[in-house]
Amino acid sequence: MLDLPPGVSLHRGYLDRASQENLALEIAEIIARAPLYTCAMPRTGALMSVRMTNCGELGWLSDKDGGYRYAPRHPVTDEAWPAIPTALLLAWERLAGYPAAPEACLINVYDAEARMGAHQDRDEKNFAAPVVSLSLGADCRFRVGGTRRGGKTMSLVLSSGDALVLGGPSRLCFHGVDRVLPTLPALLAPNLPAGAARINLTLRRVS
Repeated sequence: MLDLPPGVSLHRGYLDRASQENLALEIAEIIARAPLYTCAMPRTGALMSVRMTNCGELGWLSDKDGGYRYAPRHPVTDEAWPAIPTALLLAWERLAGYPAAPEACLINVYDAEARMGAHQDRDEKNFAAPVVSLSLGADCRFRVGGTRRGGKTMSLVLSSGDALVLGGPSRLCFHGVDRVLPTLPALLAPNLPAGAARINLTLRRVS
């Protein structure tokens, strides 16, 4: 049994196969309306290896000049973000333990080579609400540490259908994805965007 940091909870197989397939189709519809884009790091302008989009009232984005932020409209189409699917709202209701609904769902799409460096989710104004994350597609090697960069970390494998919650004392813990593993479920593959190996969905309360 994993000895996870306080405030981190892992729910293996939270979504069954049918639920994963249905959600992947809904995410594909969202991507058709709010196309994937690639964010850039503030100041340096270095491009991230993960493509992304959002659904909900607000969406997360980043560029060289504007930095990390939430915005009510897609940076390319200038359209409002699509609504958060019901399955994700139910996951928040069941797992978050927080009275208000999420305002944003960041959709990160990984190809086989994509990574996510260690970071904190701290662009929100509200740290009382947790971050609820769901995985679709290939397994990944996920790393989580403490609230200070460079401290002790642990790694675990997140699989398709798993849900992970970062809350309480771990709401601002550093975390990231070391690599995507070659384990894409064959039945789920046709439902993912072209070139995608893994999708991560993170529900956040912003305000």
